[in-house]
Parts: sequence; C-alpha cells; structure tokens
Amino acid sequence: MDNKILEIFIPGPAGRLEAKYYKSKKSTSPIALVLQPHPQYGGTMNNKIVVDTFQTFMDNDFSVCRVNFRGVGKSDGEFDNGQGELADAAAALDWLERENFDNSQCWVSGFSFGSLIAMQLLMRRPEINRFIAISPQPNVYDFSFLSPCPTSGLVVYGKKDELVPVEYITELDKRLSAQKGIKVEFNSVNEANHFFSKSSSALVKNLDKYIKKEIALF
Repeated sequence: MDNKILEIFIPGPAGRLEAKYYKSKKSTSPIALVLQPHPQYGGTMNNKIVVDTFQTFMDNDFSVCRVNFRGVGKSDGEFDNGQGELADAAAALDWLERENFDNSQCWVSGFSFGSLIAMQLLMRRPEINRFIAISPQPNVYDFSFLSPCPTSGLVVYGKKDELVPVEYITELDKRLSAQKGIKVEFNSVNEANHFFSKSSSALVKNLDKYIKKEIALF
C-alpha cells in the first residue's frame, strides 16, 4: 500500500462521489481537498492542474483527496449550478477529516470553477487554515462573499489568461489585501494562459514554495 493513490467512493448528498485519495504515513499530517474545474466544460478531477496540485500536496506529505463532482465520471447525480457541487465538496471534506481526525492543518484548493467552490467552502468551514485558488474567474463569478475572507491563502493566475481580464484579478487583490489579520498572496505566471498549458512547471513551483512556507508556520 506504500504511496498508493486509492480510488474511493465517498457518500455524497446526491449519491456516491468518485474520488482519488492518498494517505500520508505520517500521523497528524495536514490534509488537503483539491477541486475540479467546471463539469460542463469538460472539467474532471483528472484535469492536469488538479492532478499536479494533488501531487504537490502528496510530495509535501499531506493526506490529500481530489473528487469528481456529481454527474462527473462515476459520480452519481447531475450538475447543479454550484450549489450541489458545494455540498459535494463539503461531503468530501467531512470524509477526509474522518479519515484523518488528528490532522494538523486543513487546506482547500481548486482550479477555475473549483476555486470558486473552494472559497465558498472556506466561508462555511472554520477549520480550513489555508487555501489555494488557481485561475479564479471574478469576472464570471461574484467573489464578494469573501468579506471578510477568514484565512490566508494563495491566488495563482496566468498573465495571459484569455478568460479573465487582469483588472478583475487586481480588483480582487485590492479587496483582499485591505483585510486585517490575513495575507492573501497573488502570484502571476508571466506566459501562462487560463489553463497553464505550457506553464505547468511554473505553477507547480509556485504551489510547492507556498505550501512549504506555510507548513513551516504551524
């Protein structure tokens, strides 16, 4: 069972949720949940950015889970415009916490649509210590619910994101950096588009550096 990524099914509100799970051998290891991009645009938990993020958490000795929202892959149910997907994410976090009740930290991460769900989950779950949002879309989704944002985190985006005009990211940065007591880092990757198509190694470096820095603080 060493270093084995398990295929599992988590009981969710609309039936079972297909997921991949890696359990760290270290007791009290931190936990992380990684959320997929938009199901209606071909997003799954096997999206490259989701897999790279999952792997980076694994490499840093987290117990980590990535999950297919309802109606994706072998998950039951059908797309529910974000509400059901948030309930799915909450069910996956419940499961992950039960499996790792002695965890030292709780992280949530998501790519694109997944970053919206991750941030909504963050607002409802005070135990989440850190978040990583990759290519959020504040031009498409309203992020004003992050007032105040309860915890520090990282936002990574591509300078050449063809789906999100940079002024929307700048506006979000301004709003979050005005909040006391937390620090949300905004890191841009110069040549990257929304999907980090040719910049995945730069993305992973960003994630790895942030994770290592923040783990050391706890």
